[in-house]
Amino acid sequence: MLRHLFKLIWNKKGTHSLLIIEVWAAFMVLFGVLTLIVFNLRNYLQPIGFQYEQVWNLELSSNQDTTDIATKLQRTMQRVRSYSEVTAASRMSSNTPFSANQIGNSVTYNKVSVGGDFYYTDTELAQVLDLPLKKGRWYAESDLVGKFIPIVINQAMEDKLFQNESGLNKVVKRDDKTSYKVVGIVDKFKAKGLFMSDNPALFQILEKNDRWNSNILIKTKPGTDANFEARLVKDVAMMLPGWGVEVGYLKDSRKNRENLTLVPVLIFLIVSGFLLTNVALGLFGVLNLNIAKRKGEIGLRRAMGATEAGVTGQFLGEIWVLATFSLIIGLIFAVQFPLMNVFDLDKEIYIIAMLAAVAVIYIIVTLCAWFPSKQAAMIHPAVALHEE
Repeated sequence: MLRHLFKLIWNKKGTHSLLIIEVWAAFMVLFGVLTLIVFNLRNYLQPIGFQYEQVWNLELSSNQDTTDIATKLQRTMQRVRSYSEVTAASRMSSNTPFSANQIGNSVTYNKVSVGGDFYYTDTELAQVLDLPLKKGRWYAESDLVGKFIPIVINQAMEDKLFQNESGLNKVVKRDDKTSYKVVGIVDKFKAKGLFMSDNPALFQILEKNDRWNSNILIKTKPGTDANFEARLVKDVAMMLPGWGVEVGYLKDSRKNRENLTLVPVLIFLIVSGFLLTNVALGLFGVLNLNIAKRKGEIGLRRAMGATEAGVTGQFLGEIWVLATFSLIIGLIFAVQFPLMNVFDLDKEIYIIAMLAAVAVIYIIVTLCAWFPSKQAAMIHPAVALHEE
């Protein structure tokens, strides 16, 4: 029976070619959308790695001021830490959590080079973000007197850079002049939001006289409101006349960042929905037309003893075979993505997306074929043969 159905569809491949192309196009679009969904969903289910609910980002810009910047930033840090509403504060580079800024570089160990996000912070960042350490410790100011620059890395960086070794206390190089010593390792640090991957990350201690990194992350006590924000901005503006002073909430920045991630997913879902609707309507129309043309065949089969279930199964089988032709072509294209490592995604994401897309296509064609198939099965043999 199955061989007969394949032969039947193959002999009519010219008639069904447009429908096969439509199903193939629907599969490819669905594969792309599901890849994006699986990627984001898998990232979403992983913990973000730090706390941000009570953390504010105080952004300072010196504008035209170029004199004694480092000293002014140190005085500002002392003032911020003196407030009773502040439990901890830390200076950081411009690529704060959930910001659009990114600082990237690569480090090398035993000829293995790994690129990652670089964060320049002081010794208090772990307290501000409640960033737990898996191994070692967070760097301290006393580490600055050592031969190597102290750094803390995340688990993703350790896995890629050191592979099967522990990275703790290992020395890595950025270039011939810069060497780092790993003093601690944190688990995850998804600085760009819940939907983002846990990329390799490296935290480097700020020099005492640093004048370039002017963002201050402030961990506030629960219940701290806008009144403190206004007082903070006013006090800092008085200490730094002519500077730009702006306060942002990390929880708001997270929402904005994640909305930017969801927009392309929604757009693809809408496009995929329109395409799948067109494919469904096409299948429905083709099957209705086939029933109208094949009433004599259906009547003859019914007169020879074919049951309603048998007639229904034939039409469902034909549409499944047609969908299979389309999916075989689609899988030939889709399988190239994991084989060629396109977009540097895990192969599991592509495989799950392919299987899900195949399942959705079969469900759609089955639903579209069910009603016309039931109509065909209900044709009375005498009526069909009389019309012929």
